[in-house]
Amino acid sequence: MKRLNKTAISLVVGCMGFAASAVWSADSLQDVLKERGLSQQDLLAAAKTYVPTGKRDEFVAFSSGGQSGQVIVYAIPSMRILKYIGVFTPEPWQGYGFDESSKKVLAGGKIDGKDITWGDTHHPAISETNGEYDGQFLFINDKANPRIAVIDLRDFETKQIIVNPIFKSEHGGTFVTTNTEYVIEAAQYAAPLENKKFYPLEEFNEKYRGGITYWKFDRKEGRIDTAKSFSLELPPYSQDLSDAGKGVSEGWSFTNSFCSERYVGGIEKGRPPFEAGCSAKDTDYMHVINWKKAAELVAAGKAKKINGHDVLMMETAIKEGVLFLIPEPKSPHGVDVTPDGKNIIVAGKLDTHVSVYSFEKIQAAIKAGKFESKDPYGIPVIAMKDAIATQVSLGLGPLHTQYDSKPCIAYTSLYVDSQVAKWNYCEGKVLDKLSVHYNIGHLMTMEGDSTKPAGKYLVALNKLAIDRFVPVGPLHPQNHQLIDISGDKMQLLYDMPLPLGEPHYVVAIDAKKLKPAVRYKVGTDSRTDKPHAGATKAGEERIVKKGNKVEVFGTLIRSHITPETIEVEVGDEVTINLTNLERAQDETHGFTVSTFNVHASVEPGKTVAVKFKADKEGVYPYYCTEFCSALHLEMQGYLLVKPKGWKPTKTTLAAQNYTEADYKATLKKVADTQVIIDSVVAYITSVNYKDFPEVVAMVEDAFDQLGKTKDIKTKHEAASAKKDWENANLWAEQVWQYQVKTADLGLRAKTFLEQNGAKKVK
Repeated sequence: MKRLNKTAISLVVGCMGFAASAVWSADSLQDVLKERGLSQQDLLAAAKTYVPTGKRDEFVAFSSGGQSGQVIVYAIPSMRILKYIGVFTPEPWQGYGFDESSKKVLAGGKIDGKDITWGDTHHPAISETNGEYDGQFLFINDKANPRIAVIDLRDFETKQIIVNPIFKSEHGGTFVTTNTEYVIEAAQYAAPLENKKFYPLEEFNEKYRGGITYWKFDRKEGRIDTAKSFSLELPPYSQDLSDAGKGVSEGWSFTNSFCSERYVGGIEKGRPPFEAGCSAKDTDYMHVINWKKAAELVAAGKAKKINGHDVLMMETAIKEGVLFLIPEPKSPHGVDVTPDGKNIIVAGKLDTHVSVYSFEKIQAAIKAGKFESKDPYGIPVIAMKDAIATQVSLGLGPLHTQYDSKPCIAYTSLYVDSQVAKWNYCEGKVLDKLSVHYNIGHLMTMEGDSTKPAGKYLVALNKLAIDRFVPVGPLHPQNHQLIDISGDKMQLLYDMPLPLGEPHYVVAIDAKKLKPAVRYKVGTDSRTDKPHAGATKAGEERIVKKGNKVEVFGTLIRSHITPETIEVEVGDEVTINLTNLERAQDETHGFTVSTFNVHASVEPGKTVAVKFKADKEGVYPYYCTEFCSALHLEMQGYLLVKPKGWKPTKTTLAAQNYTEADYKATLKKVADTQVIIDSVVAYITSVNYKDFPEVVAMVEDAFDQLGKTKDIKTKHEAASAKKDWENANLWAEQVWQYQVKTADLGLRAKTFLEQNGAKKVK
């Protein structure tokens, strides 16, 4: 252990020496600037994004992963990627889609009984309380296969996937109401609402429909309650993005649309394509919906069941005064309620203007019954002039708008111009423009969808990278660019390649609002947040065989898997339950069995089950896949799949020729190691370690490891008395293994205390 300790120290010193030489290899900062061709402006931008080692970022961003079907988590301002969250598609590192509990979550996304193994995630949304991000849940949609997922931010895991029962596609999800009563999802491409119904395109106007679904969220359960959710039937316009009202507009929601021409294309038949027919008119429609009243109508039994789902039909919505339309600039791709809820900003990507709608004017028109017309389905249409507060010309291809912490300040993406426009929506004037690289789609400010935007930074989500990064083939990464918006003029700070799908939208939250757990209660099924049926305590490991079903109840702790051998017969159905017994945070273990396509990520306290059919005889190693300790590679075992009726021919295991001298050398190593442990314990107990929860957990775990040595000591002494040097030496070696784990935890705790200002106890 002393040799190991010296080795560790020399490694640390060596690394420090390398870092120091790298820093001081240049004579001065000016030399570095000259050598790399950097300007003072470059240096300033770098300083604004730099987060020193050991320090943490101000904000955490959740980005859609596009065609990966996942969510990307990164930090701001460093732009360091922290995690990929498996959502609609398997994610091997976390065992998502490879262990039984996560398979059940993914199964919630089956459509017509079929597995959907890809997804197109678009719009993440963070749960809100009184219109402010609360950091408890994240929602994300799948455009291609109309689905919604719930991610619990206590552990950043997907807990639920639900399928929309009446839509065939959707782009307008997810958006939450101000207290997360509902998660809003709007259809995109119109289709018959009834499942498996065919109607020809000639009946598009009569039989095809759009819609908006309001998914009821049960915060206590952390799940969407499908039984209390409902939809509104809408015309066959292509509904797009939505936003929920705030403050004075609380209880209302707004959804824009495109292709209100209801054109169906047919280029292969000699007709003009969709893009021509779907942008022929000067305006499309913004849908204005009183969702609170709609929910009351559904509760009163005024909805129709379609595919077992409550749908408030257009006729009822019109009659009861919950649905209205307002013309908006053609082909809009953003509808954004201001933080105070008084205005709704819409940008039409084929118009140079952004339009600021007044909620007060909208309500006045509704109250007075002042409508300019009705659409072909009888929905009242409020005249644009009766709803508009102002229009501002920003540039070519305006899309999405986000808000600053400063009153009346907004930022809008300009797709064609490849710019971000900063403007004042109260005064109706442009304040600044900044070029980005290239063709920006969405943009996002810190907490910019909430009632209290945080300002400081903006992220431009650019669709094209072209010349920004080292070429990696024809498929380029996307480019997320960080922009400083703290001053009067915007400053571009950082280019960040995003190499996972086409990230479509991002939301960011103050990192202090996130309160993720660092471990689970021992025996927890993380996907249900309830005790796992296969949870196993230390000493209760067992293998149960019933007919051709074999169930293993095992445990994981540095550095062994219990049991270390599992014997089954060809054709057996094998379920392996594994509980991580670690207390210290970040002591994750993984598990896989060679060639059986199973994997589990087992964080501290979690219980996971993997299941497979042992359909081929042979010898299959299993091991811990997550580097967890100095003896990680020794954390292994064997699955032995025997032929039917196989009988053993040997009765002893392979052995080594250990001697009494070997045993005595091991005892000395144990004694030397204990001296180190005692010195570490003396330091920890001399300071206020109980004031640091992270250290308390490590200390508990360390003493748990050390406590196991008592029984093992009895075993090696008993073997020694019999002069069984093989077992005497190996059991003594196991004592040392527990000591190594204890020392590892103790040294980690000591370092933590030293770095975080622990004080001597009087």
